[in-house]
Amino acid sequence: MRAGLRLQILLLLGGLFLLAFVPLFLAVSTYASFTLRQVRETHAQALGRAVAGHVSEARAHRSPEQLLSLLGAEIGAQGVAALGVYGADGLPVARAGEPQIIDLLPAQVSTGRELVVELEKQRALEVVVPSADGAVAAILRTDDSAARAAPLVRLLGLYSSLVGLVLLVAAYFALTRLIVRPLDDLARAAERVATGARRFSVPEGGARELAELGRNLHTMTEHLIREEEALRAKVDEVERATVSLKQAQDRLIRSERLASVGRLAAGLAHEVGNPIAALLGLEDLLLEGGLSALEQHDFLQRMRKETERINRILRDLLQFARPGEAPPMVGEARGDVAAAITDTVALIAPQKAMRDVELELSIPEGLPSVALSDEQLVQLVLNLLLNAVDALAGGGRVWVAARPQAGGVRLTVEDNGPGVALAVRDRLFEPFVTTKEIGKGTGLGLAVCRGLVEAVGGSIALDFGFSGGARFVVQLPGSSRPASERGE
Repeated sequence: MRAGLRLQILLLLGGLFLLAFVPLFLAVSTYASFTLRQVRETHAQALGRAVAGHVSEARAHRSPEQLLSLLGAEIGAQGVAALGVYGADGLPVARAGEPQIIDLLPAQVSTGRELVVELEKQRALEVVVPSADGAVAAILRTDDSAARAAPLVRLLGLYSSLVGLVLLVAAYFALTRLIVRPLDDLARAAERVATGARRFSVPEGGARELAELGRNLHTMTEHLIREEEALRAKVDEVERATVSLKQAQDRLIRSERLASVGRLAAGLAHEVGNPIAALLGLEDLLLEGGLSALEQHDFLQRMRKETERINRILRDLLQFARPGEAPPMVGEARGDVAAAITDTVALIAPQKAMRDVELELSIPEGLPSVALSDEQLVQLVLNLLLNAVDALAGGGRVWVAARPQAGGVRLTVEDNGPGVALAVRDRLFEPFVTTKEIGKGTGLGLAVCRGLVEAVGGSIALDFGFSGGARFVVQLPGSSRPASERGE
């Protein structure tokens, strides 16, 4: 869990206070100790001079016993722990002092100069002061001076701690009032906007920068709300446009369906109307009578041909509406493309229209089975071949090729005739669309082919990039039914 802004700033201020007051405390402590030491040394030197003067004066008028008595009287006064009187040769004449301290007096001193030595272990100073007839050495305790310095140092530490604590408390309340509380108000206002509020309430108070931040957030929120409203309006507009487009599409589909039905009806009426008109005319002639038996037989044969023509048109129309006996599931059939091509070529080869047509086949061995039955494949290839032969008008070349591709077979039927007119290319696979003369075609052959192929998931299309005639490309998916399930 991350610390808050207030705690982080307080920790930073506390670190700054430590960096500021600890060196100051150490500096003041060091300075106080140094000053007290200087004062102590100065006091020791002054005391040593006074004692040396007093002892020198007493030494001229007193005996050694009286001098020792005088030295003993000085011990303990103003921190004096030991005294020693030295002659002109620097050797001791008389010594007095505390038992553990008297041995610290030097065995010989230099009578020509004044000397101050600090005895750290005993917390004392050794002072040597020259006199007129030798020198006087004194050892003075410094415990009292150190004791006097300790309260000053503790007082300084207490003052520094109190000042730091007061500053931290003041900084806490100042941060809370000036920074943290306004930031919390801004955060709560932003959270209200995030949960659906439509207005950003700028909190009062706080520093100038926070107030400016609040105003900027208010401006940004107002801008975002306006943008959201504009976006909602655009979305509503797009939804209305989508509904309008959907309605227009539905109307277009209905119009296209009606147009398809109209074309279907017109084509059917045209294709069926002609033979019916012929039948009516022949029937009228038969009803009038006066015909010979040969003429009656001829009229009956013509009427049979026209009836067969009507039957063929209706059969093709039904085949277009329900392409063959489709298998119950896509891919259940297992047709042989090579066999279907061979059977179809054998069927149409004897016809008169094939005399001047050069037919080329390219059928590799091992073609996979496809999802159309053999009968459906023959019907598909027959329609494509008859269209190609009709386009050649008695002479030319037709090329039929098949090759395996993507788990199925790609069938191509190509001719070098005049090609397909641009006017009918886009509607070539619609029913009753044909370029043949009246009576020579119903326009249902390619529509039936498309129904057969698309019923099993394949595709049939005219190759628009082919310029040497017409080329139809059929993609036939492979059969998904294993041979073992069909008893093969």
